[in-house]
Amino acid sequence: MKDELTKDGKDAVGTSRRAFLRGGAVAGASLVTGTGLARAAETPDPLITEIQPWASEFGEAVDVNPYGLPIHFESHVKRQYVEWLTESPVSSINFTPIHALEGTITPQGCAFERHHSGSIELSKQDYRLMINGLVEKPLVFTFEDLLRFPRTTTTAFCECAANGGMEWGGAQLEGCQYTQGMIHNMEYVGVPLSVLLAEAGVKPEGKWLYAEGADASSNGRSFPMEKVMDDMMLAFFANGEALRKEHGYPARLVVPGWEGNMWVKWVRRLGIYDKAVESREETSKYTDLMPDGRARKWTWVMDAKSVITSPSPQVPIRHGKGPLVISGLAWSGNGRVTRVDVSLDGGKNWTTARITGQALPKALTRFHLDIEWDGSEMLLQSRAVDETGYVQPTKDALRAIRGRNNVYHNNGIQTWWVKADGEVENVEIA
Repeated sequence: MKDELTKDGKDAVGTSRRAFLRGGAVAGASLVTGTGLARAAETPDPLITEIQPWASEFGEAVDVNPYGLPIHFESHVKRQYVEWLTESPVSSINFTPIHALEGTITPQGCAFERHHSGSIELSKQDYRLMINGLVEKPLVFTFEDLLRFPRTTTTAFCECAANGGMEWGGAQLEGCQYTQGMIHNMEYVGVPLSVLLAEAGVKPEGKWLYAEGADASSNGRSFPMEKVMDDMMLAFFANGEALRKEHGYPARLVVPGWEGNMWVKWVRRLGIYDKAVESREETSKYTDLMPDGRARKWTWVMDAKSVITSPSPQVPIRHGKGPLVISGLAWSGNGRVTRVDVSLDGGKNWTTARITGQALPKALTRFHLDIEWDGSEMLLQSRAVDETGYVQPTKDALRAIRGRNNVYHNNGIQTWWVKADGEVENVEIA
């Protein structure tokens, strides 16, 4: 069943959300036309006039940190785990600090984790990949075998299907990291699955692939062969280095544009079948419960979505009135993001933001809007438009079709209330 939300981006019904401000706040801002931000040197600044220790002493030698780490001033930029969210951290998730990052590439050390039975340690020497089922020649590869195949590179976002899931019932969590941080974006290098399957020879009746992980949960998902042959990859490297343990070292699936649970880690088997396996992870979980009791099945694609990362609850405005850079991320599992609009008044008026850098298909896209803030309250929102014409909907538009008893695929517009003192709160408006 497909949602009836496509190209107009309008609400289907009136609001039923937690009311915040009836009528909204007045946005006290305008687009920046000039800055003049440099301070006049009215009094001597000792950081300029006096010689500082870093300018008069030796720094660390090149052999101090064989593997470079972030400087301690940035120690707050880290993944966060919410203890009450799941019964155990072994089968749980942590969140990417997207509020503290810029650009589009997520450092591996900051990228969110989702495990069903913990992060396992599997060496390249012990790694094996089996291809069996409806193939002409069942095969088993070592890691060294796989490295001999032609490689390709792709940049793609990986988003948990439950990203924003707590917000179905209303504004819940304070922080962009917690509301939308189950996502990361990396450059992957690996072997297309189409190349590996050509080696085994898929029989004509082979219509589905079932990928299975090597961890104790045996997490597995079914894929239609059209997607497999299109752009799926067995990846060994991310952002120029080997995959981290928590991201599936030494090999994981990359499934551009599709929900994160399908990006099976520590892949040990690719089975070819004439129909979907209907495993636990694709029946009891990762389906969308509808108001009438039915469940939407095979809802793989992550639709167009965006979020303003700064200002946001973890990034309040500290500098006061004047020029303000609004920064955020947008993405779509259906292709490129072609436009991002930003509203300062809760959706009454919209301004097209500047897409910074290259907008790649099925990858995070960075946007900026430069304004002059006069210190008045704002209700910040962003909405993404992708190359299919799909417009990111409001939460109420989603709820009109899917109800509130849901967990997955919440791509509704996020609202931040910027207060006069610069503090920011997660809200919904009516």
